[in-house]
Amino acid sequence: MGILKGLKILDFSALLPGPMATMIFADLGAEVIHVESSKRVDLTRIMPPYDDDREAYIHQHLNRSKKSLTLNLKSPEAIEIVKSLVKEYDIIIEGFRPGVMQRLGIGYEALKEVNPKVIYCAITGYGQTGPYSNRPGHDNNYLSLAGILDYSRHKDKKPVSMGVQLADIAGGTMHSAIGVLAAALHREKTGEGQYIDISMTDAVFSLNAMYGSAYIGGGHVPQPEQEILNGGSYYDFYKTKDGRFFSVGSLEPQFRRLLCEALDIPELIDNTFNDSYYTQIRFKEAVHDAFLSKTYEEWLEVFNEDFEGCVEPVLTFPEACDHPQLKARSMIVDIPKSDGTTQKQIASAFKFDGVKPQYKHVGAKLGEHNEEVLSSLGYSVEQIADLKDKGVLE
Repeated sequence: MGILKGLKILDFSALLPGPMATMIFADLGAEVIHVESSKRVDLTRIMPPYDDDREAYIHQHLNRSKKSLTLNLKSPEAIEIVKSLVKEYDIIIEGFRPGVMQRLGIGYEALKEVNPKVIYCAITGYGQTGPYSNRPGHDNNYLSLAGILDYSRHKDKKPVSMGVQLADIAGGTMHSAIGVLAAALHREKTGEGQYIDISMTDAVFSLNAMYGSAYIGGGHVPQPEQEILNGGSYYDFYKTKDGRFFSVGSLEPQFRRLLCEALDIPELIDNTFNDSYYTQIRFKEAVHDAFLSKTYEEWLEVFNEDFEGCVEPVLTFPEACDHPQLKARSMIVDIPKSDGTTQKQIASAFKFDGVKPQYKHVGAKLGEHNEEVLSSLGYSVEQIADLKDKGVLE
């Protein structure tokens, strides 16, 4: 039994932030219906590469274990279906711009009339209020406005586009998931529903925990490659003789000692963060030069599984998939497909004592569960066929 069994969610979101949040919920046992449209297809459905059935791998991952219901939300009949579902599926997650769900007649206030206990989470780029509330944006825009990218770059270099969508996931996904769970706990205690306004820009702005607090509290403006964790110290990445990289995080004295011994620079063991900037740069240059003296494989022998000085290789993703630590943690799993085969996917990162994640199936085909969902609401075969003919079921 999933640890979130009993939570029932209607997911009106698309792309990454909302679907990843509802995937987390589904993995942990919640029931999720993904409300979609064939006229406004989720881009993750058509993002290559595809499997043999022309289904996108990213969609099959983000939407695993969810049911797919296709509705034309501009039709009154579809709105009635949503309102019927909300009597049972009383957690809503949506990612439209502010005001869209209200105009459709299924905003928080309208659904609250149907079910006063409804929990409604809206994920947007900038939030429901403020001058940017209706402004479109993407991950790099939110990170830019949050003040993160300027000091997360090399001096005199442009910011780097990250492979992981930090604002979408750390901002949208994780904050919405925490917000929904907090609201569910509140409802359990009080019987009250809740409206949750998640701004991805707010969320990533709050991630400025270290250098943001130093500026707001003490006026210190973080600069590229000047701070302890952004390249201003030897906490950094170093190239090997053959062009691979290692990460060095040996900040504490005991780890720095192990690093110096491994790099054969024992004369620099006593360097501290209280030393002059010149001394710090000299130490970093020594680390840089040392790494260039050996190949990646040679350094792997030095920084082996017994080394405890906080140095790790920068792995390719295929190498990460084969790493013994991730294998031991079962971070790649087989997910059932409708044809009886399985597809390998990234596993849930949550580990509970005695409760395992629930992996029912890969992301469903568009509208795959229309009949099942409507039948559960009491619609007859004839009524479902009529809704198809009218274009209510897209």
